[in-house]
This record gives sequence, C-alpha cells and structure tokens, in this order.
Amino acid sequence: MRLDDESESQNVEDRRGGGGFRVGRGTIGIGTIVVALAASYFLGIDPMLIINGASVLQGNAPQHQAAPSNQPPANDEGAVFVRRVLGNTERTWQQIFRTQFEQDYPAPKLVLFTGGTQTACGMGQAAMGPFYCPADRNVYIDLSFYRELRERFGAGGDFAQAYVIAHEVGHHVQNVLGISSKVDSARSRMSRERANELSVRVELQADCFAGVWAATAQRNNAKLIEPGDFEEGLNAAGAIGDDRLQKQTQGRVVPEAFTHGTSEQRQRWLRRGLASGDISQCDTFSVSSL
Repeated sequence: MRLDDESESQNVEDRRGGGGFRVGRGTIGIGTIVVALAASYFLGIDPMLIINGASVLQGNAPQHQAAPSNQPPANDEGAVFVRRVLGNTERTWQQIFRTQFEQDYPAPKLVLFTGGTQTACGMGQAAMGPFYCPADRNVYIDLSFYRELRERFGAGGDFAQAYVIAHEVGHHVQNVLGISSKVDSARSRMSRERANELSVRVELQADCFAGVWAATAQRNNAKLIEPGDFEEGLNAAGAIGDDRLQKQTQGRVVPEAFTHGTSEQRQRWLRRGLASGDISQCDTFSVSSL
C-alpha cells in the first residue's frame, strides 16, 4: 500500500505502556483463545479461566501500570500506519454513508494497547486478537498480533494488516446500521450451536465490508493499492479461518464451534466485497449457503 500521502486519523488512542495491564514478557497467541473457546463449547468452562491460566504458566501475570499523562502521539512505524489506515477508512465510509444512506458516518476510536486494557465490554486481552467493542464503539488492537500473523500464520504484508483494521471497522459499521443489535437479540433466543452459526454470518459480513472499503478506496485513489495487496488480504483471511486455526491448535476441526467461518468462506466474502465495492452485496444473513 502507498500510504505516504494519506492523512492520519485523530481518533487513535495509544495506551501502550499504561492505561491497563501489560502481559509480562509476551502475549498469548491466537491458539490459546481457540482452545479456550473450544473448552467453553464442549465443557462449559469459562474461556477466560484458560486464558488467565496460560498467562500465569507463561510468567505473564497481569501487571498493573499507571496511565501516562499528556502522552504525545507516538510516531513509531506501527502507530503511524494504523492512523493512516484508519484515516482512510473514515473518509471512505463517510463517502459510502452519505451516498447510500444520506447520513454522516460516526467514526470509531481505535485504541492501541499492550497485553490488556479495560473496555466497556470488559477486560480486553491480546489473546483475543483485535476486537471491536460496540458498547464504547472502540476498536482495540495489540500490534503484536501482526507479528504473530506474519510469523506463525505466514500472512504478512501491509495490506494484510490493513485488512485486520478494516474488518474491525466493519463491525463498527454493523453497529451503526443497527445490524449488531438485531443479531444480539436473535442470539439470546437461540441454542449455542445456532448462535455460533449466526456469529459466523456476522464475521463474514465484516470481511465483506472490509473488501468494500478497499475497493472504494482504490477507486478514489488508484495509487493506494499496489500489485499483490489484495492477495495479501485474502491470504490473511484464509490464515485465520476457524477450520485452519482449530486444526493447528487442537488437531481436529469442530464445525459446531465455528464463530468466524472457514478459511474458504472468509476469503470468499472478502473477495466479494473487493470485486463489487457494494455494501448491498454483503448480506450474509439472507443467503442459504455461505
């Protein structure tokens, strides 16, 4: 991606080194959270017990730190990249909202943290991967996720990183459009298996929305997306499919426990958004086959 000319978002809060807790000498990987969710499904165990237990075993017990006061914006490469990508999503979704919904787009805040941080949805941890909290309309990301994505799952590249942000922003779009509240209401009346199926549709729509953002941004600036960028995003989507993660962490695939979709499904819906650039093509809730 060519981001040098992109203006930076002012909606990034940097809590790294304070404002929550640092997880010792490292972070818990994606595999831990997958195992935790599987244990929750099959054994009824609170997944946070497994995550916190892994922290202790790794010598990563939470260490509380005071938040720095009047901390200036960080200018490290990771922070600048995040601010530029988020700034582009803000301008792109504003254009889409005004054109298709005749309303302004209320941009989310993105919070950078290390290890863990408090959110309106509870304590957020790096083990959860990047996530969106609808209660405070914030996207949260520990940048160590990018290292794990690159080194453990072979999904490197700047567009792969941008796709991760765009996916979480996609959840914000769902929240603003009222999709999230309808899903939450429906999930409360469903069995766990049915609720998981609905969660998959939510996640695949966020993938499609990420594709819509990228396609629209490319139309607005043909120099933004470079050759091979979209392939990086598709590779990342495939790397974090439920089936691949389960196979890597527990040696078998449990479709009933899927919450994000298979690698093939995630790539298919991201590709659909990239090809169409049309938010109306992202209705994962009305199709019989994902």
